[in-house]
Amino acid sequence: MRLRLTAPAKINWTLEVLGRRPDGFHEVKTILQTIDLCDSLELETAPELTLEAMGEGLPPSDANLTMRAACLLRERADYSGGARMRLTKAIPVAAGLGGGSSDAAAALRGLDRLWGLALPHERLVKLAAEVGSDVPFFLRGGTALAEGHGERITPLPDAPRTAILVVVPPLSIPHKTQRMYSLLGPEHYSDGAASDRFADALRQRRLFEESDLYDVFDSLAFQAFQAFPELHACRQALMQAGASAVHLAGSGPALFMLLRDEEQRERLARAAASAGARAFAATTIRSSQALAMEQLPD
Repeated sequence: MRLRLTAPAKINWTLEVLGRRPDGFHEVKTILQTIDLCDSLELETAPELTLEAMGEGLPPSDANLTMRAACLLRERADYSGGARMRLTKAIPVAAGLGGGSSDAAAALRGLDRLWGLALPHERLVKLAAEVGSDVPFFLRGGTALAEGHGERITPLPDAPRTAILVVVPPLSIPHKTQRMYSLLGPEHYSDGAASDRFADALRQRRLFEESDLYDVFDSLAFQAFQAFPELHACRQALMQAGASAVHLAGSGPALFMLLRDEEQRERLARAAASAGARAFAATTIRSSQALAMEQLPD
């Protein structure tokens, strides 16, 4: 059997840090959303478990979350066979868009089918949480509330289809996630109310407007723009080009903006290029689109 799976990126409509936990993680409340900027993962039955990954800035295979998820699944399911995995990257690496976590979730879903395991969804979720904080979300995709350190997922009604522009500045931050969270102190923590309001708006099927994001509490964004001048400069260039608001994607450094029309998209993409950044036009996608899987001919 040969399978091809979609592994979509995500953005955070909200990101609130509630405090630091005794285990060193931060407690968060965030609303996640899949978008149609996607990696592709192909799987084929094979005697051994191998990974071929194509893209820029990827870790070695044994450190790749895709391989880590595959090895964990094979061990916990006590499966003796293997698979040939071929990962084609389109999502920028280490940008806050969740590409590695999405790839890992795709591996769990795809190998569960390829190997005929038919594990309950709840068991896959537990394995996903062992691989990484965002991985459980990508087992479902769409729009969801994530709590804990990102592993507790509550599905939400899908946000209306929304056009966005993702901009990735030319900024490399070693140990990015740890560095971003190290910027926070108790004065930056929130009570989660902004995420609750946003979730309630989705449940009530209220119209989705960019103004809904203006007062959303993002614990990381303000500190990130202050700590990294390159990030601030890119944001300023986008604002001057007509962006109504520029939001940080996860722990960054990727940024995203809601789009009104094609003319605005082209203007903002030019501004991003002038700041040395890469721009990706995307739209939000539902859970059914995020979980695309097809069987390929032999």
